[in-house]
Amino acid sequence: MTTPSLDTARAVLEELVGSGMRHLVVAPGSRSAPLAYAAAAAHAAGALEVHVRVDERGAAFTALGIARATGRPAGVVTTSGTAVGNLLPAVMEADHAEVPLVVLSADRPPELRGTGANQTTRQPGIFGGHVRAALDLLPEDRDVPARLAGPLAALTGRGPGGARPAGPVQLNVALREPLHPAPEDSAELAGRARRLAARAETAPDPAPRAVAAGPVVAPSPAAGQARSVVVAGDGAGPAAARFAEACGLPLFAEPSSNARSGPQAVGAYRLLLEAPLGRRIERVLLAGRPTLSRPVAALLARAGVATAAVQPGPVAWYDPGRRRERVLGSWAEAAAFTGRGAPGRAAAWREAGGAADGAVARLLAAEPPGRPTGPAVAAALWEACRQDGAVLVAGSSNPVRDLDLAARPGPVSPLVVANRGLAGIDGTVATAAGAALGTGRPVRALVGDLTFLHDASSLLLGAGEREPDLQVLVLNDGGGGIFATLEHGALGEQQEYRDVVERFFGTPHEARLDALCAGYGVPHRRADSLPELAAALAGPVRGRSVLEVRVDRRELRALHARIRAAVAGPAD
Repeated sequence: MTTPSLDTARAVLEELVGSGMRHLVVAPGSRSAPLAYAAAAAHAAGALEVHVRVDERGAAFTALGIARATGRPAGVVTTSGTAVGNLLPAVMEADHAEVPLVVLSADRPPELRGTGANQTTRQPGIFGGHVRAALDLLPEDRDVPARLAGPLAALTGRGPGGARPAGPVQLNVALREPLHPAPEDSAELAGRARRLAARAETAPDPAPRAVAAGPVVAPSPAAGQARSVVVAGDGAGPAAARFAEACGLPLFAEPSSNARSGPQAVGAYRLLLEAPLGRRIERVLLAGRPTLSRPVAALLARAGVATAAVQPGPVAWYDPGRRRERVLGSWAEAAAFTGRGAPGRAAAWREAGGAADGAVARLLAAEPPGRPTGPAVAAALWEACRQDGAVLVAGSSNPVRDLDLAARPGPVSPLVVANRGLAGIDGTVATAAGAALGTGRPVRALVGDLTFLHDASSLLLGAGEREPDLQVLVLNDGGGGIFATLEHGALGEQQEYRDVVERFFGTPHEARLDALCAGYGVPHRRADSLPELAAALAGPVRGRSVLEVRVDRRELRALHARIRAAVAGPAD
């Protein structure tokens, strides 16, 4: 028998492994030491893969990336105090994106709470409504499996009170000293870990949400024909592409929908929604969560357009009754709503989409010879991932929108992971590393310079840690380029607002990314032209590396104006 705190830690990990967890990210700390020792034993026995990170925020986003890319629960361990607070951004993202993230926050026992004890605060319930369940596990709680049953069910959306969206849970584990194993505890820890490894082989293996495919459902002949389209937002999955193909409907798929493939997918769709073809849309079926495009938001709100959302289960990204779309519980209901595509309709959209894609490609190629632009870089990266099977992690702000504009649909698309729950820029490098560690596949991440600088500490890797195969492509425009495409960009062209917009929104900087990477021991490479970019993307992704591409933020607003002008929608 080991010490009580080690017994508790071991029992908690046994239940997590039994629920399907295979990865745990540990940030160092004293109060969490029993969890770390139990995790180390489980790792040594092959029951759990454990990753160590010095920064709690990066640790949480690494676990988030693992869970998002694999569909399995992943956990993060922290000590008490401010360490727990650093997890909030990842917990919020996991909440809105329905990611099964387990927070294991070590805490002081009840007798030390409220006494001014070092690193002690009010941890139970600290994440409020952002977790599906919060458990304060006390040292007196001997039946750990019974106490964890409810939170672990809530983790995957099967908690008491009916089905709920999957999402994060907090297990706040109060631990008393001693916090370290005695010499005689080693054999006991190792033996239990070996038995846990055997249990892990029979634990559930949930299908990855990001690649789960749904049924093919075609409308009945009585469903009729309509000018219907399918909008696939974040997390829609390949089912949306299969449905659009079965019904003969145009498909407008965001990159992180993982539905941007097949014969019905329209590439630069957002440029066509105000063209005659787009103005004649009568019905819109929404799958997943739309996050990227104002034209799509306008379409979903357009008077005279009937809208519905196919949601076979509950979702976390909006409150019931707060959206316009009629909720449909199955793809069969969706087929009855959309009907079959009107004759020639899909072909007209394919022709318009191909023409728009071609116009965008020609315009980008006609930019000053070889000069990279965000959309051109995004298109090149999309094709590289499609060719070599790398997972594509899309950063928020301009990168994911550049992909949405320039990534051409094809027979297959890369697996795309993006933090679209709250669309923050924080933790993106860590998320990408987690996606690589969880899937075991190479990952290419497309991020802006501010996103990269915000999470550069996630490049740090301790000695002996498994290195992800991760290439981070940084679009460096020396500041916040997305604001140039918004109303702030127009104000910035006026003399009285120019300096204000540049300082508070452009946030210019002169950080040297090569020097920063050198400090972390990560290879850095510059690509100053599209041919250099092509050469850099041609090789395999091995270990960590950073590929920097300089782009001009000052030309961004004008570039997007030229793109819009180059695309003319044909008559219906």
